[in-house]
Amino acid sequence: MATTAERKQQLVEATIHEIGATGTLNVTVGQIAKRAGVSSALAFHYFGDKERLFLAAMRYVLTIYGAEVRGALAAADSHTDRLRGVIRASFSPSNFRADTVAAWLNFYVLAQTSDEARRLLSVYHRRLQSNLTADLRPLVHDRAPAIAERLGGLIDGIYLRFAVNPHDMTGQNAADHVLATLDSELKAVS
Repeated sequence: MATTAERKQQLVEATIHEIGATGTLNVTVGQIAKRAGVSSALAFHYFGDKERLFLAAMRYVLTIYGAEVRGALAAADSHTDRLRGVIRASFSPSNFRADTVAAWLNFYVLAQTSDEARRLLSVYHRRLQSNLTADLRPLVHDRAPAIAERLGGLIDGIYLRFAVNPHDMTGQNAADHVLATLDSELKAVS
């Protein structure tokens, strides 16, 4: 018999998959619960409503992303390697797949009307900006925040393009685009 934590995890993962399958938040808790193999009543009991379930799914996505970023930062030997690690983590196989990208896009939409989603998205943006700026600053000094902003915008933009044309891009060539931009930015100030 599954524990409460296991059932919640099943619902979180089912939420990501269901949104990925439909490309929208217009899925029901019943659809999510069915995919997870639990009852709708249990899903409502654990999360209260669909928005809270979706926010739990995005916290899960952000937890995976954060762990990959921390691992990349810990393994890096230089500021440039750290920057490259953060960028590669954004396009790793667990972060740059169709269902996760669909969840991200719907997360941006939800953030327009949900204070909690907006807060969570703001935390992500601040951490990405901070990680990039911290390692850009020794390399480009006062230009670091602006370059970090451009790199973050490019990462978001590639996610948007992937959502519309998933067969045109892999995680590797997505990362290569952002890494090429990083290299150009660094060369422009050297």
